[in-house]
Amino acid sequence: MKQPPLTLTTHHDTLEVEFRGELCVYTISKYEKELEYLVSQKKYKQVVFNLESLSYLDTAAALFLEKQAEIFHATFVTDTKMEATLNLARKHLKKNTTLPQQKSYAFVERIGRKTYEYYEGALSFFSFLGMLFNTKLLLLKNIQNIRFKEIAFEINESAIKAIGIIALTSFLIGLVVAYQSAYQLKIYGANIFIVDMLGLSILRELAPLITAIVIAGRSGSAFTAQIGAMKITQELDAMRTMGFDPYIFLVMPRIIALMIAMPLLIFLADIMGLFGGIIVANIDLKITTDLFIDRFNEVIAAKHFIVGIIKGPFFAFLIATIGIYRGLRVKDDTQSIGFNTTKSVVESIFAVIVCDAIFSIAFTNLGI
Repeated sequence: MKQPPLTLTTHHDTLEVEFRGELCVYTISKYEKELEYLVSQKKYKQVVFNLESLSYLDTAAALFLEKQAEIFHATFVTDTKMEATLNLARKHLKKNTTLPQQKSYAFVERIGRKTYEYYEGALSFFSFLGMLFNTKLLLLKNIQNIRFKEIAFEINESAIKAIGIIALTSFLIGLVVAYQSAYQLKIYGANIFIVDMLGLSILRELAPLITAIVIAGRSGSAFTAQIGAMKITQELDAMRTMGFDPYIFLVMPRIIALMIAMPLLIFLADIMGLFGGIIVANIDLKITTDLFIDRFNEVIAAKHFIVGIIKGPFFAFLIATIGIYRGLRVKDDTQSIGFNTTKSVVESIFAVIVCDAIFSIAFTNLGI
């Protein structure tokens, strides 16, 4: 009859646990299940682990026994061979289980460290921009280096597949802005001026800004995740080894595609935003579609539409550049992908808003 892996013998207030057979990394779980119920045995003042009947003991099992001995405050009864294995495990066993305390820095030192981190980040980003413009010059010298197939693919991914969310978002923004404005305009009997307000706000500011924010959250984050994953899997290193420049094959097609697609998406956002405004004006302010369009042609100059469209390539360049840069900054762990993807979206939106503010100041001073 096969003997159990361990037997328990009680002597007054002492519990002896006798291990048998082979105790190794593959059989630890079997012994651990047998020891589980000992946690509830509080009446024993002393626990003894008897290893004399063991035929084999490896270091993994020795570490397991040391851990169990600490839990039950047990002592060992063993022979010379098993004792040598236990001593080897004790030699490398970490006794200090407390986590190291994070070093705290003084307030001024924290400011200095954070400033230096921003300084290093700025240098890295400008280095990336330098490499980017150098690659652009290379593309201008030889048109054969332009990857038209990749650009078309990225236009499909970044623009065509984003049409639905851009159209819906812009329509709802136009709807909400018109509805909130209509309430105030009705008080003063200035219903017709909703056309002026919607035309200027949507064409110049809202459509470009909302489109850029949606694209930053959708395509900019995708650029970071894709490039970051390729870096972790060493695909970028493999491309360089085979003589392919990642800037030509991966970076430039994404930037060019987004710069082409953004003005088209802003044009779509203009249409959908105004369409939402027309619906509210028709229902709430009793302004017919014909009257809305006639008033729109009278008061809204073409320059307002052009101003919004001009912002598109600049916004696209910022979003794509920051997204790809953050992807190249990913380290060799998956957590870094999430961190840099978040940073990519936040920094892209911030850069777009700053760029929009600069455009607004410049155009206002120029009288445009």
